[in-house]
Formats: sequence, structure tokens, C-alpha cells
Amino acid sequence: MARYCALRNEDLKMPNEDQINKIRTNSKSKKGFITRYFLNTSSIIDDDRLKRMEFGEKYKSKPHKTIILLGETGVGKSTLINAMVNYMLGVKSEDRIWCEIIETKENQTDSQTNAVTVYDVFINHSSFSLTAIDTPGFGNTDGIEDDLNVAESLHELFKSKDGVHEINAVCLVVSSNTTRLTDRQLYIFDSVLSLLGNDVEKNIVVFITHATTKPKNAIKAIKQANVVCAKTDKGDPVYFRFNNCHCEDFDDEEIFSDYTVAWDQFNTSIKDFLAFINERPSVSLKKTEIVLKRRKQLAASINNMKDRITMAELKQIELKQTEAILQQLVKEKKENEKGLQYMVDEPYKEKVPIECEWWNFGSKEATCCSVCEENCHYPGCWWVRDLSKCSVMSEGKCTVCTGKCPYSAHVKEKKIYVVKTRKVNKTLEELKRKYEKTFEETKSLINKLNSEKEEQEKQKARLVEECYQCVVTLDTIALKSDSVSILQHMDFLIEKVKETGKTERVKILKQLKKRAEAENQKLLKYIRRFWRS
Repeated sequence: MARYCALRNEDLKMPNEDQINKIRTNSKSKKGFITRYFLNTSSIIDDDRLKRMEFGEKYKSKPHKTIILLGETGVGKSTLINAMVNYMLGVKSEDRIWCEIIETKENQTDSQTNAVTVYDVFINHSSFSLTAIDTPGFGNTDGIEDDLNVAESLHELFKSKDGVHEINAVCLVVSSNTTRLTDRQLYIFDSVLSLLGNDVEKNIVVFITHATTKPKNAIKAIKQANVVCAKTDKGDPVYFRFNNCHCEDFDDEEIFSDYTVAWDQFNTSIKDFLAFINERPSVSLKKTEIVLKRRKQLAASINNMKDRITMAELKQIELKQTEAILQQLVKEKKENEKGLQYMVDEPYKEKVPIECEWWNFGSKEATCCSVCEENCHYPGCWWVRDLSKCSVMSEGKCTVCTGKCPYSAHVKEKKIYVVKTRKVNKTLEELKRKYEKTFEETKSLINKLNSEKEEQEKQKARLVEECYQCVVTLDTIALKSDSVSILQHMDFLIEKVKETGKTERVKILKQLKKRAEAENQKLLKYIRRFWRS
């Protein structure tokens, strides 16, 4: 069997022939058909959910390519990244070595497989440098919670000052034996593609692994699933096929011919892929950042709006109960009821531990305003500790809570505010003190109550308008405006827009909902089935 040998960065800053001779000379063992080398990298970011590794020294004068690979666990994403690194190193089939920047053997750790990992590769004699984003947590056996964490990690990577701000290709990786895309694969692709701007579409390609011949079934499956990607003039998805056996161990020397064929196929495919991305300019992720921000704002605004509308509606019930008491007093012409008591259903807020719903899986904390007593960002940004950097903050203030309070008035913890009601006995004296009115002005007090109800309605209308505009903006700029993530809010928003009397907007929202349901029928069944299990 092959064995691993450590390989330092400085071992690679030389022409290929000398490099290979040095590797062979320093190797402790030549056993096995292939000798494997694990490339020593330096860690730039080391978080449970997001890691960034660097190999070599950056050369600013070289062309730089950035790609992201999406697909189920075990489909071969890590192997493809390793293969690209070997291509950059100039390794040939006759060298009988295999260099890995991602360990794919038994000593691979759980943290490596569960985190989005960025690999920055800089090699002296390569014509280009590479940033490869591996998403190995998608579709693993830990389930939907880790999948949603991956989307959150990509969000942080794209918005971070030192993160990834442009991309050359998004690579959807499937196996050649695929006859149809599973619900989980569709979920994987939807989760990330829904984060992107619509200007990325022509840079999305399909990588088909374990393909010794033309993968007709896999191509057909991609077409039938209507996966968003670049298309040929004939309407077929742009794809590149790879035969992964060139990195496998062989016990039989006679299989060497298969090994060289696999290498040749890989070299041809990677050259074609590089030619493809060289023909297309890299795509700035600025629009993607806007999509990410809008999706965050929409979710935060609607969740916050639901609570505020609930509170407003319950407050209206309390006001109506109070008004009924006052109307009765006016009718009976009672003016000296100092001890009069009456009961109302009083709304109040209580902070309780978070219980995640299926669409909020992975959201263990929320950003809440301590002044307004509101949930400003739930589900929140898992990576944020400095709340001034939370997605709902702008210029140091919250864009969601009623008072638009500074970030310093907010707290992030594993609790949220919940609106509840309780039966409360009140006195007429308390009511007069609240509104600073004398009892003789009872009718004016009733008018004050009506004014408060009208203000509650105006506030609700403003909130509904903000959420509607957010949905419309996403429909214009997002690659997948009909993503499943939008459906969780649509019924509620349609109902509230209908209450404003704007029938044309209700029609638009219903059309968006119908389109999203048609596009995501299987996906919705998969997510809900997983939640029930």
C-alpha cells in the first residue's frame, strides 16, 4: 500500500524534474504503486464551521482562479481539489506519486469533514494560483442542521473583509452513475445557489466524477432537474468529466495502462475547464452580498414583524375591552367610580429558551433588543460576537427593532422574546393616570384610544411594506428567487398584504409562491420528511 510522507512548501519551489527526484530521494518508503505526500499547510482561519488553509507564497502577478465545489459527501470533491493541486505541481503519471492538500485516508478528522474549508494554493512554477472552496459538510449523515451551517459559513466567507469577493466557477459535483438527482442533492444545490446573485449563472458548471465514458445518464438527470447552470448552444449543461482512478492504489502493475489513461483524461478535462473559465471574466460577489443581506433582512424583518403584529393585534383587543368599559360609563353617566375595576387580556413579552423549527435548524442564538424587547435577528449570524457586525445592523444601529436602537442595546443569547397574554384587573384611576386625562374627559379618552389603534395599524402597514419590497428585490437580483427559503414566509406575508387592501401586490406574491412551490415540490417534501423523522 502507499504511504504518506510530509512535504514542505520549500520542496516545491523548483522545476518539476528536480522536484520529483528530491521527493523520491527523501521518501522513507517506495512501497506500493503510488507514494502519497500530504502537503503541509498553514492555517489562516480555524473555526468549527469555517477553515482557511494556505499552501505556498502568494504571487500577486499571477492569474488567480477561485472555484467552489458543491455535492454530496463521497462524490469526490476532495479528490478533485487534490487532482487540481497535482496538475499545478506538474505531477505526471510516470512519477507514481500523489500529493494531497486534503487528506482522504483514514486519518481524516471529523472537523475537516464538517467545516467549509478554503484552500489557497500558490506554487512557484504553476501558471496560475488557486482558491478552492470545499463544502464537505453538505449532505452528510448528520443531516439538515449541518447543511444549513454550511450555507451560513459561506455567507460569512463572502461578506468578510478578508474573505472571497469574486469567483470564477461554481462546480456542481455528481457521480457518473447518477440516473436522477435525489431530493438531498436538489436541497444541496438550492441551499447555496439561493445565496448567489443572478450574474453567476453562466459560471456554474457540472463536474461528473468516476466517468470512464460519456456520462449520458448524469447529463440527462441534470437536465430533467432543471438545475441552474451554464448551457451549451444545444441547451445541454456545461460539464467536465473525470476518472478518479488515477489517485487510487494499485496492487497489479498490469493496471498501469488504466492508470495512465485516467491521468490523460484528467489533464484533458482540467485544460478544458481552465479554458472555459479563462473565456469568462470572474464574477464579483457584490450582488451576491446584496442577496445574502436581503435574505437575512427579509427573514429578520418578517420574524420581527410577526411578533410586533401579534403584539399590536393583542393590544387592540385590550384597547377595545377598555373602550367598551368607558362607553358603558358614558352611557350610564357615571363620573365618580374611583374604585371601579375591570378585567382585560393584557399582552406582555417573556424571554424563553429557543426551540428551533425545521426552517431555523442550527439557530441556537438570537440577537435581541433589550430596550424594545424584540427579536431583531433570529435565526442569527452564528459567527458574530461583535454585534455591530450583525447582518441587521447598519451604521451602528439596528434596522429591525421599533426604536432602531444602537447595537450596544442588543444582546446575543440562547433566548428569544415570546408574546403572551394574561388576565389583569385594572382600575379607572390607572387608566386616567396613563393618559393624563380627568374622568370628565372620558370621551376624549376614547378618542385617544382610537388614535392609538390607528397608529398601530399604520405601523403594521409600514412593516408589511418593508417585507414586500424585500421579496421584490430578491426576485430581481437573486439567482434563485424562488428558493425554498422564501416559502416559509409567503403565506403570512400574503395575508398581511391582503389586509392592506393592495390586491395587485397580493396577486404578485401569489404568483411568486406558486412558482416557488412548483420548482421546489420535491425539496419541500424532503425537508418536512426529515423534520418529522
